[in-house]
Amino acid sequence: MNNISVGSVCSGIEAASVAWSDLGFRFKWFSEISHFPSQILRHKYPETPNVGDMRNLAGAIVARDIPAPDLICGGTPCQAFSLAGWKKGLDDDRGNLTLAFVSIINANDSLRLENNQKRTIVLWENVEGVLRDKTNAFGCFLASLAGCDGELIPPVKWPTSGLVRGPVRNIAWRILDAKYFGLPHQRRRLYLVAGGKDFHPEDILFEFGQPKHKINGSPKPLIFNIGDHRVEVFRSYTDCLYSAYGTKWNGNAAAYNGSLFIHQNERLRRLTPLECERLMGFPDNYTKLAGARPTSRYQAIGNSWAIPVVKWIGARIYRSENDALEKISTALPANLWSDHTSGAELWQFGKDLIASGDGRYINATAAPCDPIEGDIETVIDVNAEENFYITPVGCKGILRRKLERGLTMNPRLEEVLDIISSKWTAEEIEKRSRKQKRGRFSEPLIRVDSSRKDQTNLALWDE
Repeated sequence: MNNISVGSVCSGIEAASVAWSDLGFRFKWFSEISHFPSQILRHKYPETPNVGDMRNLAGAIVARDIPAPDLICGGTPCQAFSLAGWKKGLDDDRGNLTLAFVSIINANDSLRLENNQKRTIVLWENVEGVLRDKTNAFGCFLASLAGCDGELIPPVKWPTSGLVRGPVRNIAWRILDAKYFGLPHQRRRLYLVAGGKDFHPEDILFEFGQPKHKINGSPKPLIFNIGDHRVEVFRSYTDCLYSAYGTKWNGNAAAYNGSLFIHQNERLRRLTPLECERLMGFPDNYTKLAGARPTSRYQAIGNSWAIPVVKWIGARIYRSENDALEKISTALPANLWSDHTSGAELWQFGKDLIASGDGRYINATAAPCDPIEGDIETVIDVNAEENFYITPVGCKGILRRKLERGLTMNPRLEEVLDIISSKWTAEEIEKRSRKQKRGRFSEPLIRVDSSRKDQTNLALWDE
């Protein structure tokens, strides 16, 4: 099939459109309600309508107000399944949007089958925490999408990859890490592909063979020069970029391992929005609209998808539709199969290599068979504006919280923080205190709320 038509749910800033721009996929509609991402869509893709709230999509498709495309992609809100969202799962309205996603697929299929077309190809992305959700959101999602009578429950726990053959649809999923796809960015996400009973999603998400080499990255600080700038990073790849990085840069594990900080010319700073775009594989300044606030850009980028991973999946969907992929479906080992009372076959693959039925290996790891290592140096923008640098006050606050909580910190980062915070002299304290007394600052320099148990309880005054 050439010129695959696409509908995008929870579109965000449209990573899929960027990733699939060279594949000839035709986007028929977007569905996004957040203000800033919607601005991006209007600016970047003025010819593609944004139809708004995903809860109205099923009705719009049935009413033929919008087309029923060949493929629907989306990443329903992950906050209900992430640590940041307290793992409320299906008890959270955002988690229930995952089931609303299924109703969109069902509505799309109803029109396609009426027109003698194949069922919809589905690509869904989420955080890996959905596999551990206490409400079994993933089992409910799989059952609804597969067309089962009841929820699917794994024998022990949901593996990082697997396959379901249900009464209505076949579904495969796999955890993939962006750091194996050319980005210096450790970003593990669950990717799920589904289609009708004549569709074999396992051929798309899995490969015969094994990764030719593993990318572990350097655990030691890296120092290099970019022009006249001396740059130090604390690891060769960053931690997962999160959507609140613009406002909670000091309230995440990366504040202690240093992976989302840059030490430039003896000063410490956050990553810039441009650097975050590069970490996700977007073109430079993709989110730089006139008047756009950095926090809006951070949030939009952090909520998006890693471009090269989605490009890899899209290319394999294209090849599958043109019958150009090896048939994983013909070599599945019987020992991975288990019957299920809800009328589905469940195949649990796990996170390693799988010995296939014909003597080969099926790659179920987080890396493709041809992994690509990213270069952190290509991410760095040495022209960062002043507001991205952390003052001595801010550095001292990070150290204080580390000591108060007995946290572990990257030794080199701790050394850098100590050196910079030592520049907070008595003279500066007196100067800032005078400003505060004059009413310029209503907050103390450092305020700790000991009643908070999360990692955001430290408010730093930082001009």
